Amino acid sequence: MGCRRRAATRELLRLTAGPDAQGQLAVLPDPRGIATGRGAHLHPTTECYELAERRRAFSRALRVPGGGGSGLTSAPLAAYLSSLASQP
Repeated sequence: MGCRRRAATRELLRLTAGPDAQGQLAVLPDPRGIATGRGAHLHPTTECYELAERRRAFSRALRVPGGGGSGLTSAPLAAYLSSLASQP
């Protein structure tokens, strides 16, 4: 979704839209791939995440109504990716 390169599904991180801890609509990581609803896939790198953010691809890929200004936050995804980067 971010870099638009093809990869096997097992190499990608599945994302879904849902409520975060504060009840706000957010892009949530689904590493096990079992969450219900529409999903999208992203390489689990900060570079790919930043490209998707810049392109405003999350709301389109997850089909969240309201377009780019829908109030969709990607903070939970950013926190998840930073935790992956900090692991040895």
